[in-house]
Amino acid sequence: MADLEGIAKKLLQKGIADEKIIHNLIDQYKIYKSFPDNVLRKMAAAILKESKISLSATSQSELNQKIVINKLLGIPQADITMGQGGVGCRGQGDFYVHDLLAKLSQTSVKPHISPLSLDDTGAIDLNFNSSAISKSKIILTKMEGMHSRLSDYPFLAGFHVTRAALRDIYVKGGNPLSIMVDVHLADDGDIGKLFDFQAGIACVAEVAKVPITAGSTLRIGGDMVIGDRLTGGIAAIGQMEYSFFRKNIQNGDIILMTEGAGGGTITTSALYSGQPEVILKTLNLKFLKACKLLFQNPSICSGIHSMADVTNGGLRGDLYEINNESQLGARIRPEFVKSLVDPKILEMLESNNIDFLGVSLDALLIFSSAEVAPKIIDLLQSNGIKTSIVGEVTPNPEIIFVSPDGEEKIIPRFRESAYTPIKQVVDKDSMNSAKNEIRILQAYQKAQEKRKYFETMLKHNSN
Repeated sequence: MADLEGIAKKLLQKGIADEKIIHNLIDQYKIYKSFPDNVLRKMAAAILKESKISLSATSQSELNQKIVINKLLGIPQADITMGQGGVGCRGQGDFYVHDLLAKLSQTSVKPHISPLSLDDTGAIDLNFNSSAISKSKIILTKMEGMHSRLSDYPFLAGFHVTRAALRDIYVKGGNPLSIMVDVHLADDGDIGKLFDFQAGIACVAEVAKVPITAGSTLRIGGDMVIGDRLTGGIAAIGQMEYSFFRKNIQNGDIILMTEGAGGGTITTSALYSGQPEVILKTLNLKFLKACKLLFQNPSICSGIHSMADVTNGGLRGDLYEINNESQLGARIRPEFVKSLVDPKILEMLESNNIDFLGVSLDALLIFSSAEVAPKIIDLLQSNGIKTSIVGEVTPNPEIIFVSPDGEEKIIPRFRESAYTPIKQVVDKDSMNSAKNEIRILQAYQKAQEKRKYFETMLKHNSN
């Protein structure tokens, strides 16, 4: 995929001559388009013209409006790219930026659970005028993006992103009510990709008995981006039946984990390591089944304080985020975790030097009282879901992995485990420095100032 507008603007900023830019754009076009050269030249010239106009947008405004236009169109530059900052890589860089994004998201209207929790699911209280919180009035909200490396495998992308969205509703104690779809396909993508993506979504929706209620379909970048890349996400809405939020975790809680065979990450790893047969292990709904079984037993759920799925940066990353919200720690036995990873999945991970503790396993973590833990194990294992105790919650806010070789204090790595060949190359160069965080923080502060400026303008104009 090629962002023609981005290429044109980057070359203009480097002072490259117009004719060379046009030739570059034509070469990009020829990868995907079979139009005559004269047509490609017209298209390239049009892109160059639009790029020039948009770059000069601020200089075209009247003097008394220029400051406002500059503020509106200007981007608070961090001079740190997504890759350099580790954003989307489920590690320390990702957590740092998402913490700032969560702070930027705060408004005077307070949700029941806000992005500040760094949880995968938020919540709103429909009964906000009452001092008593009614669980039937708590609505859970979730937005899940598809795995970017599954663009060429839309059915799998749709299947796993939908399952993940529903999973995050369930772990917060909610029953999913609705699925909504957002899909973007680049200009040269075959329309069949849309159908394949939707088929994967509908497959999970049918088996899970959750309706698809709305959606949006767009081209990536319109006419400015060529290629056949697919991206998108799933939004899910649920109604809370039990309160399983991270803030409810208590000191002394037992940590249980169900078997994990992975989802989008494991699927990607299998595809790009030449082991596609492993993908079949990921096509299951045991996670959702486990949650439904628990929900049907209120006496057991009364002893469950929180649930989570092993996704963001693996167990290393998830425990860090959970610890951040609960202000408690955990002692984990990695060998017990390892015994719950599907043998075929584990074999693939080990053969590719992928740390099973730093990659998404799509297993269910349950934080419960010691009294109810054996009942959880009996219930799930009697229904074919392997489950065991993997650790306990501690008052000291540290994550400790305990093994026969001793104890190890765990902090998230800069990125999650490198689970594809390209990641193993890129991840050798970590740039998670204090200097980078300062630049990122400065960009965040500028964005806050911009937000406040235009909030003031809107309030003034509405009077």
